[in-house]
Amino acid sequence: MAFIWENFVFAILGFLILYVLLQKYAFKPLLEVMEKRRLLVKQQMDDAATSRTQAQAYVEEQKEALSTARKEAYDIIEQAKQTSVRQADEIIDKAKQETVRLKDEAARDIENEKNKAVDELRQEVGSLSVAIASKLLKKQVDEKDQAQLVDEYLNEVGGKQ
Repeated sequence: MAFIWENFVFAILGFLILYVLLQKYAFKPLLEVMEKRRLLVKQQMDDAATSRTQAQAYVEEQKEALSTARKEAYDIIEQAKQTSVRQADEIIDKAKQETVRLKDEAARDIENEKNKAVDELRQEVGSLSVAIASKLLKKQVDEKDQAQLVDEYLNEVGGKQ
């Protein structure tokens, strides 16, 4: 096999022409498409990173909101407990005051009834003593004398208490 220079030169020229044509019509558009694709992928990755960052920020914000809501709920529960304790104390205090008032009223009523009974007993004793005295003296005592005797007797009885 012999080496032919003309064939070699024609092959190289054909290869160069083919390379120039491919460069102009095939490689350049292909490289542009690949560059656009690279930029699109890069943009999508940047968007994904931004979305991830936003999602993380949103998750943190939600966690903070949840924590705040829990704290507010705890505060509301504590406030309700304090209110119920305060209301229970107020009810107990009112009940104690009412008990003291009723006890005082009962004591006053008892004292009034006692005084009424003592007064009635004095009147009864006075009437009986006048009647006994009248029978003993065998004389009729008039109302003026009777009132005087009753007053004296009541003074004596009242002084003995």
